[in-house]
Amino acid sequence: MAKILHLLPELIGEEQAFVAGLLKNMDDEAAQQFANIYRVRRKDPQTILLLTLVGFLGFAGIQRFFTDQIGMGILYLLTCGICFIGTIVDLVNYKRIAFEYNQIHAQQIVAILNSN
Repeated sequence: MAKILHLLPELIGEEQAFVAGLLKNMDDEAAQQFANIYRVRRKDPQTILLLTLVGFLGFAGIQRFFTDQIGMGILYLLTCGICFIGTIVDLVNYKRIAFEYNQIHAQQIVAILNSN
């Protein structure tokens, strides 16, 4: 756990535990490479929250586009966030949306590093 706190101090909670599990078998050089790539690709939950709030101003779905969920983003955009209900749900679940996106990208980074 000390390795993850040193490399990625911005992580908290469930995301921190998940990434620590990915890094436990990596040497220091690979862990540093992972941290550098992950820091660039990672989406901050606070950014997801802010983008979700923008949905109430008439631009619903931006948070879905931001997390590569293009189909849902288009649906939200065309239906005003499915009559704002979907936007409210995303407002409650913004941390989960960010974590799921980050989880996928962390696994992709590990796969890339393991193939090299």
